[in-house]
Amino acid sequence: MSAVGLHGVALTRGERTVLSGVEAEIAAGEFIGILGPNGSGKTTLLHAILGLIKPSAGQIRVFDRPPGVAGGTIGYLPQRRSALADLTMRGRDYIGGAVRGERWGLPRLTAADRADIDDLLALVEGKDLAERPLSQMSGGELQRLLLAKALLGRPKLLLLDEPLMSLDLRFQAGVVALVKKVQERLRLTVLFTAHELNPLLGVMDRVLYLAAGHAAIGSVDEVMTGDVLTRLYRTPIEVLRVGGRIVVVSAHGEMDGHHHHDHA
Repeated sequence: MSAVGLHGVALTRGERTVLSGVEAEIAAGEFIGILGPNGSGKTTLLHAILGLIKPSAGQIRVFDRPPGVAGGTIGYLPQRRSALADLTMRGRDYIGGAVRGERWGLPRLTAADRADIDDLLALVEGKDLAERPLSQMSGGELQRLLLAKALLGRPKLLLLDEPLMSLDLRFQAGVVALVKKVQERLRLTVLFTAHELNPLLGVMDRVLYLAAGHAAIGSVDEVMTGDVLTRLYRTPIEVLRVGGRIVVVSAHGEMDGHHHHDHA
């Protein structure tokens, strides 16, 4: 079954066309890494899948339904999270506030709600975060809490927008391993946007690479080639494999840092 279908999709922000002609069929249960430089449309694409942005051309289907109709079948971890580090709210209350998010203030949680929050915190290896204020959590711990919140309602599709941003390599590896474990446990489809390819190499089924308004999808070996990236960027690109890492090199100097590839 298809989890997400992108059929000739074009997306615009204001008067700028961010993406055009995107074709991709993502099967239920796949782990897709969405890669590309800043401004390539990664966040815009997630917003379109959520139904927050309408395509200017083409069609998007989520479990064979229009975006926005899928409702509780999608869990979402947004990119902008810096303000959370200043909150004194406890982890349990932060998640609890989203149980019935259509209401103002903290909802009155039932025993079943509290048990569900405890189960989610255990699933993301964050039981000790329940009583701790967000202001006392590390970046990696905040990501665990946000992942638990995104899993409320047990979605079938999980959209993660730059969850590795501002984390050091140790925490990045921990977040990636945790998302993979959760995906396998709950049989989720995961769309994981990132600037860096290498942390995802061991967990992705395929990569959806966005650049210069266009997209390519396939296995890492199919997409991460000089020919494919040269076509996307419309400038000569060379792809090297060094010590188990992938290094992307532009013939015209240093590229926009977006994969931690030691660009030259």
